[in-house]
Formats: sequence, structure tokens, C-alpha cells
Amino acid sequence: MELDRLIAEYRPQLQSFIRKRVSNKEDAEDILQDVFYQLVKTVNTAMNPIEQTAAWLYRVARNTIINHGIKKREEEMPVYQSDENDDAIVKDFSEILFNNESSPSPETEYLRSLVWTELENALAELPPEQREVYELTEFEDIPLKEIAQTTGVPVNTLLSRKHYAVLHLRKKIRQLYEEIIYQ
Repeated sequence: MELDRLIAEYRPQLQSFIRKRVSNKEDAEDILQDVFYQLVKTVNTAMNPIEQTAAWLYRVARNTIINHGIKKREEEMPVYQSDENDDAIVKDFSEILFNNESSPSPETEYLRSLVWTELENALAELPPEQREVYELTEFEDIPLKEIAQTTGVPVNTLLSRKHYAVLHLRKKIRQLYEEIIYQ
């Protein structure tokens, strides 16, 4: 059969091509199987025959490697999960930052300055787009719709930027909280 001959002919070269680009042997084998699966599927269903088999196989292999790498990164990307402790941390720090006592204790003043410094540092670490939308909505109390109209950036994009900013800031504030509490 023609397919068996093609697979036997191209398997060693494709396997070498894929192994040079993929570090995990099992992943490389999976990719090779995917390439041959695409070949079988295309040969059995295509109206037009594959004219340059080698070029087609290498293009499918390259695309499969790229797609596999993207999928792998998405699976490995850590997702920050907030929990009930975050709310308590935010509440504690909010009281420190925004409680307008007439005569705060020196400890409260120190903590307030420490938290504000850490917050400013965390804001400075953000990409400019995220920092800007966070500062405009939180510090200047400008609604997202108004920012969208002014900047021409869609509201959903602004929401996404603010979301990532909040996740980053929570992470930094949590680290500070743990340093204060546990050290």
C-alpha cells in the first residue's frame, strides 16, 4: 500500500527532525504519530493529492511542534487562585492604609509607609497599560467606559488589563503580609 511505503520511507527523517526540536522523547513520538495521522486523513479524504510529500510532511511536523509547544505552555502556566485569606489580607491592609486615625501609633505609621512603598513598587513592575488602567480606575475613580471612550481601547481589554494588574498586586501584597507575619 502507498501509505505504508510513505510512512516507512519518511519515518526516520521526520523522527530525527522532530527529536531535534522537542526535548521530551514521548512528546516527539506523539507528534510523529500526529503527523502520520494527518497524512492518512488527508490521503483518504483529500480531493487533491499531495504533490510534494516530503515538503508537506515537514510543514505538518513543524506546525504540530509549534501547536504542541503552545499547548504545553498553556498547561504549565500557573494560575493564581485567590482564597478567603486574600480577602482578610486586603481588609487588614486597607485598614492600615485608609484608616484616618487622628494620632496613629508609630507602628501603624511604619506599616502604612511599608505597605504604600510595596504597593508603589508593585505598580512600577506592571506593564504600562495595566498600571494605567489600574491607577485611573482605583486612584482617580474614572469608570472603565469613560477610559474606553477616551483611549479607544475596548472595555473588555481594559477589564483584562486591570484583572492582571490586580492579580499581580495581590501576589505582592500577600508576600509582604507573609513577611510581616512570619518573620
